[in-house]
Amino acid sequence: MQKLATSHEHPDAREPLLQAGLPKDIVTSWLAARPEASADFKRDIETFSHFWKTGANLLAMPPRKPARKAEEQRAAALILEISRAARDRFLVAHVEELYRALTKNYANFIRAERLVYDAAALVPGLTPTAAEVEDEMQFPQKDKDGVEIDQGIFLSRVLEHPRAGTHLCHAMLLPRAESLARLSQFLARGSVEMKTAAVERRGKASFVTLRHPRSLNAEDELTIDEMETAIDLANLDPETSIAIFRGDVVENPKYKGRRVFCSGINLTHLYHGKIGYLWYIRRDMGPVNKIFRGVAKPELTPDDISGPNIEKPWIAAVDTFAIGGGCQYLLTMDYVLAAKDAYMTLPARKEGIIPGASNLRLPRFVGDRIARQAIMYGRRLDCDSPEGRMICDEVVPPAEMDAALDRVIDGLTSSGVVSAASNRRAFRVGQEPLDLFRRYIAVYAREQAYCHFSPALIANLERHWNAQNRKF
Repeated sequence: MQKLATSHEHPDAREPLLQAGLPKDIVTSWLAARPEASADFKRDIETFSHFWKTGANLLAMPPRKPARKAEEQRAAALILEISRAARDRFLVAHVEELYRALTKNYANFIRAERLVYDAAALVPGLTPTAAEVEDEMQFPQKDKDGVEIDQGIFLSRVLEHPRAGTHLCHAMLLPRAESLARLSQFLARGSVEMKTAAVERRGKASFVTLRHPRSLNAEDELTIDEMETAIDLANLDPETSIAIFRGDVVENPKYKGRRVFCSGINLTHLYHGKIGYLWYIRRDMGPVNKIFRGVAKPELTPDDISGPNIEKPWIAAVDTFAIGGGCQYLLTMDYVLAAKDAYMTLPARKEGIIPGASNLRLPRFVGDRIARQAIMYGRRLDCDSPEGRMICDEVVPPAEMDAALDRVIDGLTSSGVVSAASNRRAFRVGQEPLDLFRRYIAVYAREQAYCHFSPALIANLERHWNAQNRKF
């Protein structure tokens, strides 16, 4: 976690705020009113909320970010920093009481994307409202103040708390309401077609297909809900014993007519500000974790020894490449089949973000040195290489992928998938129990929030992706 700021920090904050032309009386009283947390939850809500409201009013006085002078931008950054230090103080003192209030004493499972807005209603100013987030979503990433960082601060403190964090992880592993609404259709027809994802039963296997052909099967706000629904349905289908993840055929002229596994986060959408911070949290605590852990039941914690989640082995079929988020999926799979010409990358250095849970999982496959080279220095891992085969179980010529996939499915199911769920669960409990994931994702929630709004991200996208000249 980042160091907790105190009210004794920024002793010289007054002058930068005054240099930006902010009213002297308001600045002086606001800085003098920096609150410390007490044992009184309700009183602190009132005190801190008043402080955050005054800070928001000060922040609204200069022009919006693109039109600010240097002095105004320094003042804005300082107001945000002081306000966020107060949020940390409040949460350190009250996170469990707050979470209990939001979940009716742990009785209700509330997903992260709703929890942050429920928190905004209960404690005004702690996190942004939906309207405030939507307002910033209208701007390119470089022109945002990053109000969603406050969501990251909140979620990181919730996840840091053992009981509250485990409860939130549990909530994110439950089937989505939309998935349950489509389940009867899937069970009856054996397939569900959506715009960016599909799930289909073929014999003893459930096939999940990522469909975003214009973007080389990149992931963004258009894909996340439908992919999670498809993964839910694949896990929930009682008539199949394994699940398959594959990318669809794409439209890009360079790869026209070929399948692509996944090209990671949609960098053009990211640059233009169309991917919200919560996308990262929803993805890694939802669909990615559901492949790794299965779909949870309300009555059992995901690591409860009295009964497992609803889960099955997952196979990835990697055509062409698995970039970024695509490679992250491979680290959750039980079997990876890849084409000889396919490759994997985790271009976190060129993007300026954290590659999901790869920092936690990749060292288990390739060791710490290669993992650091891949994540921090952009090392490419060809599937048909010694390092690539540490992740890929089988590598075949591209023309043989369909036949090889059929053979793998038949080999895994012809005699029944004996104890598969039990064995994958035993591996998981030894390698990555839920509590380890919770502690990792607590750090990730905060750090990714700051990365998402970092000037370095914009510079990286312009340098390595030519994002400013790509059509949105």
